[in-house]
Parts: sequence; structure tokens; C-alpha cells
Amino acid sequence: MQQNYLSQRNTYKFLEKLTSQNFKNELSLLKSLVKDIVNHKEFGIIGGRIWELNPQDYSYSLSYQFGKVDKIPKGYSLSIEDQPVLNKLPKERTILHYESDELLKLKGIYSYSLTGVGELIRLKGSKYYKYALGFNAPEMLQSFYETLNIISGIATIAIRGVSGQSVEKKIRQDLLKASEIQRNLLPEHKIRFLDYDIYGICTPDSEVGGDYFDYLKNLYEGEDNLGIVIADASSKGLPAAIQALFVSGAIRMGTRFATKISHLFSRLNTLIWETFVYERFVTLFYCELTNVSNRLLLYANAGHCAPIHYRPDHDSFMYLDATGAMLGLSEHQSFGVENIRMHPGDVLVLYTDGITESQDGNGIMYGEERLQELIRKNHNETSENIALLIIEDVQKYTAESLYNDDKTLVIIKRDIAEQQDMTEISKSSII
Repeated sequence: MQQNYLSQRNTYKFLEKLTSQNFKNELSLLKSLVKDIVNHKEFGIIGGRIWELNPQDYSYSLSYQFGKVDKIPKGYSLSIEDQPVLNKLPKERTILHYESDELLKLKGIYSYSLTGVGELIRLKGSKYYKYALGFNAPEMLQSFYETLNIISGIATIAIRGVSGQSVEKKIRQDLLKASEIQRNLLPEHKIRFLDYDIYGICTPDSEVGGDYFDYLKNLYEGEDNLGIVIADASSKGLPAAIQALFVSGAIRMGTRFATKISHLFSRLNTLIWETFVYERFVTLFYCELTNVSNRLLLYANAGHCAPIHYRPDHDSFMYLDATGAMLGLSEHQSFGVENIRMHPGDVLVLYTDGITESQDGNGIMYGEERLQELIRKNHNETSENIALLIIEDVQKYTAESLYNDDKTLVIIKRDIAEQQDMTEISKSSII
């Protein structure tokens, strides 16, 4: 694997260790993060530093350093006026740059990355991150930019968890209200569209979660299409529920205005980037079932778990891989649109990582292969039965696990024999 880079999903697994630990304060959390990044072989980083905003001196002071780099004097500071790159952090969050500070160059730092973490503090009419994490390597690759954006977002969430040990009773009340809102957000489980049998189910791990699915009826340009969306927010609990609600409203609005899928994803990405300062990242898969004779299915995948397309006549599996990065990763992103044909008897399984990444008592993941075998074995069942059998199997598999996550499934199955008398979607199922 190329250094300076981890896949998006591996980065999340890397950061889960950080967010699952208890830290006494923000700085101890960031020290642990910097150590882990420098020590992680796949990053290829040789030095890391924590710079903390000093409002009185209008500068960033060195709070911590780690790695195989000559030590910088304690208390060394970087003036914001002398380092214009620091003014770019609030907008770009992560910057790759060549070092201009003479002392740091003497210490062997020539090119570096700088990532803003923590709350934004207003100072002299501008906003600055409370912390800036600096990393250097023999070569800083552009791929590290995306990885650090994810790290920054998740680390900021973790910092808020450390510093925000607030009133549990109030949080509980808010969660109960959010849970009711989220239940109303989800559609009916089962619908029919043309010769498709469709069933969706969402089981949050707690009162509220970041998983979400929806069915969207599209009537434009004389066509009769059904949109299906499944998404997973990076945050947990109430922030995740808020993100799900936001994404739901935005994508419903977009489909009603007959937006092309690629444009819809780009606009949704920009909205998430602009709206959510901390919990920005959302994985999302969207597909459209079309009323054409060959049953073409159009789709776009923003960093979501690759849906599994099973063709019983060939006994073959195909994964609908990402056509773009996660939503909210950076301000300007493009997304591709692909297509498949749904043959009679085909099964398409949309799911969130709470299915395949569920673990047994020994920490072994459920995995895609086990899911494939369950689909193969039960493909003749209805979409509802397939979904319930998968949920039941995952729950049995994770019975002794200490960790659980939201679990969401949408099963799309095309009838073996076309049923012309079932071409209408239940009006109560579609908004």
C-alpha cells in the first residue's frame, strides 16, 4: 500500500480505537492520536506536533512533539501574521505545504501537513481552530490530505466528548425526542414497484442512530422511476440523527426537482460541508429503478458499503463499488453514475457496515462472504424474509459481542415471472 494513505474505511477503524478510550483532557487525546499516526507504518510519517492557539500572542504554541525529528524548543510559537497558511485552516481544514519557518527547517521539517482540530475560536475578526496538528514525512502525498480530513473530523468529535460531560438527564430527554422524529423519518418497510419486491429495515443500536433509508417516487419527463437511498452518518447518537434528518430532507427535495444523480450528490456534498462543522462525513448509496423493458438500474455510491447484486441464473455476485468519496469529505467533489440490469430473480442487497462489520465474542467480523452465502441460500424467499433472515443471523452471530452498531438493510428483488397487475406503489409507502 502506498505510504501516507489509508482507505477511508480503514481510517475509521484506526480511529475507532481512539474514540473508544477514556482521556482525562483534550491534550491527552491528541497526544495519543499523534503517537498512533507517527507509529502507524502505513502512514510513513516521521514526526508529529500539536500546536495550540494562543489568543494573547496571536500565535500557535508548541504543546507536544513526537517522532524521529530533532526536538523543537519547548514553548516555541508560530506567529499567525508570519504564517499566512494558518489563516487558511478554518476553510480548508487540512493543508499540505512547504515549511517556511527557518528553525523548523533546521530541525529537518521541509514539507508538512497541517490539520485543524477542535472548536473554532473567533480572533481579530477571523476564526481559528483551537489546535493544529502538524505532520511531516520524507514525502507528503496528496492522498494524505483526504485521510487527515477524516481524522480531523473524528478527532474533533472525540474532543467534544471529552470536554462535554454534560447533564445526562437532559441528553436522555433529547434522545427520546430524537428517537420519535427518526421513527417518523423512515418509510413503511415493504413496497411494490413494477415487478420489484422491496423491503427495508433499520434497527438502531441506541435510541437514535446515523443509519437511514428511504423510498422516493420520481415522476418527471414522462418517466416512472423509484429512487432508493441508504445512508450512514459518521457520528453517533443525536448528532447522527440530525444528520440523517438533514440528508433525508435534502435528497427528497433534490429528487422532486428532477436533479440528475451526479448533480444531486455534488449539491448534497456541498450542503453537508457547509452545514456540519464537525460531523461532516456521510456515506450514501442511491439507486433508481426505471420503467424500461430491460429494467435498468442507475446508481451512485458515495463511499458506502458496496451493495451486493446476486444473479441466480449465473450464481454470480457483483459489488456496486463507490463512484465517489464520502459526502462532506471536501467542499468540491464529483460523483460518477453507473448502471446494472436487474434480471428476473435477481436480488440486490443494500446494507450499512453494522451488518458486515458486526463482531462475535472473539472480535471476528461477520463479513461479506457470510452475507453472500445467506443471500445465495435464501434468494428464492421474499425480500422481507431475506431481510429478516439476515438480521436474525447477524444478531445470533453478535450475541456475545460487547460492541454493536446500527443495522440497516434494503432488499430489492425482481420477480421471476413479471406481474403486470402489481405496477402501483402503495401510496402510504411513498412520500
